[in-house]
Amino acid sequence: MDDPDSTAALRAALRRATATIKELREQSPSTPVGGPIAVIGAGLRFADGIEDLDAYWTALRAGRSLITDMPRHRRWPFEDEWDYLPTRGSFVTDPLSFDPGFFGFAPKAAQAMDPQHRLMLEVAWEALAHAGMDPNGELPESVGTYVGIAGRQDYAAWEPEHVDPHWALAIGGGFAAGRIAYHFGFSGGAAGFDTACSSSLVAVHHAVAALRRGESDLALAGGVSLMLSPRSTAVIQQTGAMAPDGLCKAFDARANGYVRGEGGALLVLKRLADAVRDNDRVLGVIHGSAVNQDARSSGFTAPNAEAQRRVIEAALADAGCKPEEIGLLEAHGTGTSLGDPIEASAIVAALGTRNGGKPLHVGAVKANLGHLEAAAGVAGLIKALLCVRERTVPPLAHFQTLNPRIDLEGSDIRFSGHEVPWSLEEAGPLAGVSSFGAIGTNAHVIVGPAPEGTPALPPGGDIQRPGWNRIPCAPAFLGTAPRVPR
Repeated sequence: MDDPDSTAALRAALRRATATIKELREQSPSTPVGGPIAVIGAGLRFADGIEDLDAYWTALRAGRSLITDMPRHRRWPFEDEWDYLPTRGSFVTDPLSFDPGFFGFAPKAAQAMDPQHRLMLEVAWEALAHAGMDPNGELPESVGTYVGIAGRQDYAAWEPEHVDPHWALAIGGGFAAGRIAYHFGFSGGAAGFDTACSSSLVAVHHAVAALRRGESDLALAGGVSLMLSPRSTAVIQQTGAMAPDGLCKAFDARANGYVRGEGGALLVLKRLADAVRDNDRVLGVIHGSAVNQDARSSGFTAPNAEAQRRVIEAALADAGCKPEEIGLLEAHGTGTSLGDPIEASAIVAALGTRNGGKPLHVGAVKANLGHLEAAAGVAGLIKALLCVRERTVPPLAHFQTLNPRIDLEGSDIRFSGHEVPWSLEEAGPLAGVSSFGAIGTNAHVIVGPAPEGTPALPPGGDIQRPGWNRIPCAPAFLGTAPRVPR
């Protein structure tokens, strides 16, 4: 038989444990669930010296193509290999230079570090400053860091025959997020995402989810892509996906492939309720997001129209909005003969039947910047946020005639090579952003304007950058990098 005294003691212990759990639950704040997310800061680096929102918006409104020939100094030390490859693209300024002392690195460690990691450290600093924080001062600890990054095989081509311990931390994608968290003292989640072309929008999706779950109170999210050796270009060229004329002509009848581009950007995200409480400046609001997978399609890297439709509909459901509320769709828009018609059919299926016949404008920033691959999604997201704020749809660069394989019958979907005013009386107030990865991972984000009464986030040109003492930081075994022409 059981000992009555032991049984009574056990029951008493269980009662005390239950009472303690109840007390802790009452004392703990409830975990935030759902709700919109405010964008309160942005740091970015795109081609032609674009480093703030104002410069980016100016280029977009002008419908500029930022595609150029690769600068000669960027071909070093692989000149012979580049001679046989496409060298048109959009290129950031001097990605091999860095200020190791400012970020606390020994020069030898900085030389081994993937320049994509270094660029993200600088962009994180600028994004925090843009959000009204002092990046060199006391910062919140509960901050998550989510970085889309791929293309690591390019920098692997620089690896010396005899490596030192610094190279162990040089290339891994997760280290880009970890370095940011370590430098700024962030204790939230830190993760790198490599879903190919959708990497940065997938990173934003996970940052939004973490904020909604209360895992952190602030988040940095975005992505980066640099062309650091001929390796990835040589592989992509063999697929036949690159445009022979070096232009991305999204949704146009002349579309025959894309051109590669470089860039990096990070957004500072915060729960909207917290941003309003703290009187933060707000660029715009993320209302919903979704991620899914193509699963089986006509080929491993072939897009799946049904999956693209579903991810848009899932983001709409997450945002709690209807198709007619979307006035702009910032498309993936690669400008390929296969991808554009498939994506257009998914847009028609998800958003084409709209109550009241409201039009849907479609844009694609790849026509301006080329395909930024792991950074493509965040480039499109920032563009959509600016369009929502300015109530203007910039020209779709290089667009002349709609691809005849695209069927828009029964829909009011519009493509334009000219700037179009975004009238709320005509089109819905929100924008959707799509990003589809070559591995089949798709992402979609729904954004809207900042609430009335919240302070507007400035263009970003007012950021007082610290005057970094950038020095050439290519691997030491290759000798001194050539000076960048000024």
